Amino acid sequence: MDEVEKCILIEALKNAVKYGEARSNAVIGKIMRDFPEYRSRSEEIKSHIDKIVLEVNSWDKSAQLTKLQHLEPEALEQKKSEPEIKELPELPNVTNAKKVVMRLAPYPSGALHIGNARMLVLNDEYVKRYNGRLLLVYDDTIGATKDAIENDPNAKYIIPEAYDLIREGLEWLGIDYDKNNVIYKSDRVKIYQNYAQDLIQKGEAYVCTCDATVFREKYKKVGKPCPCKELSIDVHLDRWKNMLDGSYEEREAVVRINTGMDQKDPALRDHVIMRISDAEHPRIGTKYRVWPILDFSWGIDDHELGVTHIIRGADLQKEGFMEHYIWDLMGWEPAAILLYGRMRFSNEFILSKTLARQKINTGEYESWKDPRTWSLQSLEARGIQPDALRESLLDLGMSQSGISFSEKWIYAKNTKLIDSDANRYWFVEDPVKLDIINLPKERYVSTPSLHPSYEERGTRLIELKTKDHKASVYISRLDTKIQMSRKETKVRYPKFSEGTRFRLKDLFTVEIQSVHPKKFEARFLTEKVEPSIRKIQWVPYESNVKVHVLKPTGVITHGKAENTIKTVKPGTIMQFERYGYVKMQKSQKNGLYCYFTH
Repeated sequence: MDEVEKCILIEALKNAVKYGEARSNAVIGKIMRDFPEYRSRSEEIKSHIDKIVLEVNSWDKSAQLTKLQHLEPEALEQKKSEPEIKELPELPNVTNAKKVVMRLAPYPSGALHIGNARMLVLNDEYVKRYNGRLLLVYDDTIGATKDAIENDPNAKYIIPEAYDLIREGLEWLGIDYDKNNVIYKSDRVKIYQNYAQDLIQKGEAYVCTCDATVFREKYKKVGKPCPCKELSIDVHLDRWKNMLDGSYEEREAVVRINTGMDQKDPALRDHVIMRISDAEHPRIGTKYRVWPILDFSWGIDDHELGVTHIIRGADLQKEGFMEHYIWDLMGWEPAAILLYGRMRFSNEFILSKTLARQKINTGEYESWKDPRTWSLQSLEARGIQPDALRESLLDLGMSQSGISFSEKWIYAKNTKLIDSDANRYWFVEDPVKLDIINLPKERYVSTPSLHPSYEERGTRLIELKTKDHKASVYISRLDTKIQMSRKETKVRYPKFSEGTRFRLKDLFTVEIQSVHPKKFEARFLTEKVEPSIRKIQWVPYESNVKVHVLKPTGVITHGKAENTIKTVKPGTIMQFERYGYVKMQKSQKNGLYCYFTH
């Protein structure tokens, strides 16, 4: 290998490792700078670069890394150096005399998902930094009314299994909460009722029987007090008793705190703090029918539980206002509230516990482990490592700016965690038959390594038997169509037609003889390795395993894999070369079923 060819190969490898695929245009600039004598022969050198780029792109990532390690080890050392995790700012008002106490307050309507994880990780990191205490407070006030639960499919309500789902998600993510003092708000309803009654007695709250729509349109929007507010404290106490004893039906009465009808934000004007729901609670049944609104219960509990610092999304500023209003009203020392910016997710994410619950109930989703839920259980089932998620979220720090979160951040970190353990296998997506003639041998054998970086793991044996100098294999239909390697480059893999030549990976080179709707026919050319020719993955037609891969988008990829995959146990993460990482879920009559990792 001369100096120019070596430089081209190194640059192509570096480009492929960095961007997932080498680009000719990126390589040619480097060559023209370092070897100016080739500027007058640009077409010649461009053709040579194209061939090397095609060759590099036909290798899997591990082969690219291994080759680059051999040619220029320092290039990988630069690749491995990652930007440091953004340092979280110090918590305010921390003193040696007072232990830092923080809390998680999940609502048990389903499993925790990736959108909840930032709050979990930030609380956990701060508590560990200050040797503090992290409380798990199940925010299990009743949620929707009985009428809504029975008639509105989108109603938000508690499901019994969510308590365990939340706990499992926290433990998978390594959240170190106080397991000896788990708190359920459903056990504290009497406390909230007592505080509400005390506020009514002090004239700081009142019972409103106005229709909700009338109150919103006639009073709240224009900042005008409703007639209920002018009634005496005794009348409101009587109304309060009627709420408790069942004299009022759902939606016929609520308790409003007297924040004032002159608040600039209409949402804060005489905010509701207690309401009626006759829905049955999964833990305590119908013991209570008057329940607190969440921000009222937070204001009470954060004081009573000794919470010193609260971390929440910037979209919950109204809740912060209500807590401060209650603390000021009661003369309590306020906790410090820290906000982080809203995370926006791509269209690939559908983060809705209600929707996930509905689809699980109808059988469209398999369970909370289904990749489409994006729950923490689903991430674990796909093979995402908790440290990959934690690091991706900690990289965001405590910035209050909104940010578009990319799943690729997690995938990049996860690759580094799972790659060394993930053995390699051949998988042909959307398979199409390729008949081959003129084969001189009765048997061909390919022995690719289980992992190119760990030769001690051994090899797989993929055998192709011939009959009457003929054999058949499966190749991917995607490989038979025109595929641009990148928008920026003119390098392309041509659509299969008569005369198209390519190499079946680790086997031999063939030439297409004819094209049919459901298959291709080719003739054997040579076993000799030609570096510039395109390589295509294959599996034997007569001996293979059906594989089905479910992706987070809901798309199911169907394909064929090499027979050696039969030894893989459920729960194993592996890499299908040129496809991606998958985690094997189960073996079925119609083949292996996997979840797509990335």
